[in-house]
Amino acid sequence: MFRPSSGDLIAGVSVALVAIPQSLAYAELAGLPAQYGLYATALPALLAAYFVSSRHLQTGPVALTALLTFGALSTQAEPGGADYIRSAAMLALLVGIMRVLLGVVRWGRVAYVLSEPVVTGFTAGAAVVIIASQLPRVFDVDTDGQLLAAAVRALARPDEWRWSAIGFGMATVALMLGGRYVHRLFPGVLVAVIGGVVVAGAGGYEGSRVGDLDGGFIPLSLNFAWSEAPSLLLPAAVIALVGFAEPASIARTYAAADRLPWNANREMVSQGVANLASAVSGAFPVGGSFSRSALNRSAGATSAWSGAVTGAFVLAVLPLAFLLEDLPTSVLGVIVIVVVLRLVDVKEMVRLPRGSFPQALVGAGTTFATIGFAPRVERGVLVGIGLAIAVHLYREMQVITPGERNHDTLTVRPKGVMWFATVPQVERSVREELASERNLTSVVIDLSGVGRLDYSGAVALRRIMVRISAAGVRAAVAAIPPSASAAVRAELEHYETS
Repeated sequence: MFRPSSGDLIAGVSVALVAIPQSLAYAELAGLPAQYGLYATALPALLAAYFVSSRHLQTGPVALTALLTFGALSTQAEPGGADYIRSAAMLALLVGIMRVLLGVVRWGRVAYVLSEPVVTGFTAGAAVVIIASQLPRVFDVDTDGQLLAAAVRALARPDEWRWSAIGFGMATVALMLGGRYVHRLFPGVLVAVIGGVVVAGAGGYEGSRVGDLDGGFIPLSLNFAWSEAPSLLLPAAVIALVGFAEPASIARTYAAADRLPWNANREMVSQGVANLASAVSGAFPVGGSFSRSALNRSAGATSAWSGAVTGAFVLAVLPLAFLLEDLPTSVLGVIVIVVVLRLVDVKEMVRLPRGSFPQALVGAGTTFATIGFAPRVERGVLVGIGLAIAVHLYREMQVITPGERNHDTLTVRPKGVMWFATVPQVERSVREELASERNLTSVVIDLSGVGRLDYSGAVALRRIMVRISAAGVRAAVAAIPPSASAAVRAELEHYETS
């Protein structure tokens, strides 16, 4: 790692100024007191910088991981309570251990396991759930119950809306979106937060505020909720994999743009270390932030030192956190909504049905499952994986068998994957042709259109050839795929034609 440049210092501080209000918002989204977002930013960003493969990746609290954390823990303990906080740290520890192990054994390639339709569908569904969770905060309406139901009740009660809270929210949107037209590095989030604190504090704002933020440094601890570990293994595995998709995508994108190498295993380790640091800090699982990484790159970062600068800056200003106690919570809600909307890949969602209807069904099914299972959104991922496997199996079971007659010879050209479950479709097609055309005396099965032919498929195909020959019809195989193994060729060589 190189010495930090002036660009790293500027970028690191710029990211930190955005990360502070974002981390407060994501902590509340995860169900923890706002100050734990700062704990999840300082040491994770600082330590991950020494392991990252991408020089632009910024690590800390992110919306999707925060939502997954809330989904995993909200049914086990009261959000914001001591037991809930200890379980969140335990969850971060498990995620950290899993990612470090995956990176050490060089299984960083699992970043590619989740198909694009599953990731796209989950992101869209999670965005709906996250926005729904923030609506009561934006309108400053007290609601209870399930996330979506609470959002509907908030929208249905305009007489209870606090218009001053909505005003703060609208001002935040204007600064976050409009600030980019002023300058690409305009700190819209920071200006919105400072303005919200000053106006709310001076104007006697009566709406909901962030409230108590303890000063001082991070209360490092190894007091984890070990008894909760077995029940958290599945959510931790989902977070470890799904949560890695975002930083992996960020790193790959910027590595390609800058023509730099990228190592998935090293990145997996860096994200694991970040979660271990968050666990020791008593916080919650973290990941790579797309918005903060983009800011880091555009602000002139030249090495991973910028991430270390971000963590060190947040660590240094922790004693001043109490200055944000007057911040209206509607500001935090709007920050989350605006950032999450940027994560939804609308182009990919539109492209999917045009490219592949089955894959579009996978994406849509994942989206609806994620919304339907809220707040247990990790189940939406599992449904998506199941749908993706089902589509794959369906395709593996399909073989197209067009036939062509030339005098007394029938040539069948199957297209698809040939294995023991699909070969019978070829036999059925041949037998139907032989039954309808009694003058056929020979059959050629042309394998040039076969994508893959495994040994079990070759054995099944040989048996078909034997049965056809026994019926007095000459049987032959043509164009065995070059990729076929020696064992496959050995099974069919007796019937192969030149």
